[in-house]
Amino acid sequence: MRLSFLEPLYTESGPFASVYLDTSRDIEHPDRAIALRWRRLREDLTRQGADRAVLGVLEKAVGADAELPGVHGQAIFAANGSLVMEGELPRPPARDSARYSTLPDAMPLVSQHLPEIPYLAVVVHYGGLPTATAHGWVTVEAESGTWPASNVAPGERLHHRVPVATWHQSAVRLGHRLDAWVRRTHGDTVVVAGDEWAGNVLVRRLPHALRDKVVRVGGPTPTDTGRALLEPQLDTVFRGRLAAHDQDLVNVFIGRRALDGPVTEGLAATVAALQRSQVAALLLNHPPGSSLRLWTGPQPAQLALTDEELVSFGVRAPREESADDALVRALVGTAAELVVVPEYALKLDEGVGALLRYTHPWTPP
Repeated sequence: MRLSFLEPLYTESGPFASVYLDTSRDIEHPDRAIALRWRRLREDLTRQGADRAVLGVLEKAVGADAELPGVHGQAIFAANGSLVMEGELPRPPARDSARYSTLPDAMPLVSQHLPEIPYLAVVVHYGGLPTATAHGWVTVEAESGTWPASNVAPGERLHHRVPVATWHQSAVRLGHRLDAWVRRTHGDTVVVAGDEWAGNVLVRRLPHALRDKVVRVGGPTPTDTGRALLEPQLDTVFRGRLAAHDQDLVNVFIGRRALDGPVTEGLAATVAALQRSQVAALLLNHPPGSSLRLWTGPQPAQLALTDEELVSFGVRAPREESADDALVRALVGTAAELVVVPEYALKLDEGVGALLRYTHPWTPP
């Protein structure tokens, strides 16, 4: 998973206010519930030392996703009296939280983007007889996205309607159009639902490479909910999977490790590689959480297990931070990727490892 979407967070200096709250609209009087949640978080931030300017910016942003229906959440970051980043969460946070700290609390936002699987959802509607002489129309709705974030931030949508009498010929042209779309968006999977006969016609006329990516699903197929097309089916198809790109990185790690290639495992060795901007992709069995701490300096690659180590590198006044915060900043600042892979698929020493960009000797400054 690439973390470039977090770059705006690190253009500001801290301290940062990081807010996660449930802004779901599936309850009675949602605005009242959101206001109550925010009031508790505001009091918490005030106790942590957040100033009025930051609190005012956050208050304006809370609930700004009111047009989004259903269950979801909101992540908001502010610093120096300015809104730094705001985004919708496909799931409400496990609990509302607010933190005022030197580094932004970004790992919960990253976790809500995982596993970041690019896909194309296709719904084929037709209610008539499956013959070329029948009257009526075949309607196709298609939408690209990256699961699960696209549940609340759907991508580009296509609406295609053709007479049923020409559906066999039109399906060929549409198939090539969908194939070009999937190539452009690097889609892993094409999820197809709707009428069985019309859907079969389309799938059989897709280019072979695209046909191999098709997953057929059933269930309700509403197209005007304001949420991702086929949202419930996407959850069933993708939960527990890695994106194809991330699975490739895991396979490369396994192959390199077997040959003593350019990889590292264990917290100390991986932190040392991050110090050198040597990490191409960080692999975790699970995010470290707030209990594990690292020492940091003002630059992304300035992180260590002890403050003495950073001082020896010339860092003045190192700060102890959550390992989650330090690792995310280091990954964004060094353009490294993140893969969270379950232990049953790849057990890592101390739950952490890395694919390396290079392995030649390095001496700290």
